[in-house]
Amino acid sequence: QVQLVESGGGLVQAGGSLRLSCAASGMIFSITRMTWYRQVSGKQRESVAVISISGGSTNYADSVKGRFTISRDSAKNTVYLQMNSLKPEDTAVYYCAALEAGTEYWGQGTQVTVSS
Repeated sequence: QVQLVESGGGLVQAGGSLRLSCAASGMIFSITRMTWYRQVSGKQRESVAVISISGGSTNYADSVKGRFTISRDSAKNTVYLQMNSLKPEDTAVYYCAALEAGTEYWGQGTQVTVSS
């Protein structure tokens, strides 16, 4: 199994930046993909950014391209989501997820609130 702990959420003004962290533990050596999702209450969960652990390739939702950057630090077993030029519509609970042996594991989520 994989355990994930997110941190770095908070309240920021529009145009500001935040960096989310997702620390992984457990069966980390077989994780193949890490994803940042976000969810607004009452709405469908949205995949925001994905990174391949082996090759490092990334993919982003159109709504965040050019503003968000996903990265990994293998030495720290941590994945980051750098969020710049934040907008009120980025307000959500952000979750990281790890794909390991066909199972996706989730963290507890961290709230990001962007004020206008």
